[in-house]
This record gives sequence, C-alpha cells and structure tokens, in this order.
Amino acid sequence: MFIKKLSDCPTITAGDNTALKVIIHPDHDPLDISYSFAHAIVKPGETSYEHLLTTSETYYILQGSGVMHINDEHSDVNAEECIFIPSMSRQSISNTGNNDLVFLCIVEPAWKVENEKVFYNKS
Repeated sequence: MFIKKLSDCPTITAGDNTALKVIIHPDHDPLDISYSFAHAIVKPGETSYEHLLTTSETYYILQGSGVMHINDEHSDVNAEECIFIPSMSRQSISNTGNNDLVFLCIVEPAWKVENEKVFYNKS
C-alpha cells in the first residue's frame, strides 16, 4: 500500500508559474505507473503562463473559479469540473475569483521537463 500526504509534498513554482505539489511521479515513487499526479494553485487575479505539453493532461478543479484557455477556446471553469487538455495544445488557466483556484493535474505519460514548452510572453 502506498499513501502520501499532500502536506508532505514540497511546494515548487512550476514552469507555468503555478504553485505545484507533485504528489505522485513514477521517477520518484516506487509505483508501477505511467502518469504523474499533482496539486496546483493559482492565486486570485493570476494566470498561469501559456504552455504546451507533448502529452495529454487532465485538470480537476477542487475549489475556485476561473477561465481555461486551450488553443483558441476559452471556457469558465468551477469546482467539481474536469478538463481534458489534448497533447500539443497551448494552454493556460486564469483565476477570476476571490479565492485560490485549486486543482489536480494528471499528466499521461508522466510529466517530464523535455515534454513542456512554456511561453513566458503571451501572444
């Protein structure tokens, strides 16, 4: 049995500028899995840097509200909603609420730095 507490995971600033806690990653945990699983926070009024992954990603919103941007599409998102992000999609998420936008991220296959491109200057 493998159990890990969120509070035991260090917070890092991800390449897209979100506050991220990597919960499970096959490179760091003794698990036979191909995905990675993380917890992310975007503060009120902030937007993650636009980025793309060569892998697919899924967000599950735990709390807050915002706008999800995938390529040329934009949609309001709220707690208890799941967003699938296809591979090679330019994506970002904006927090439009007054509280933290908190969500889980599943990347399949597992996230690797070489599989992500971050666009620091939005266009």
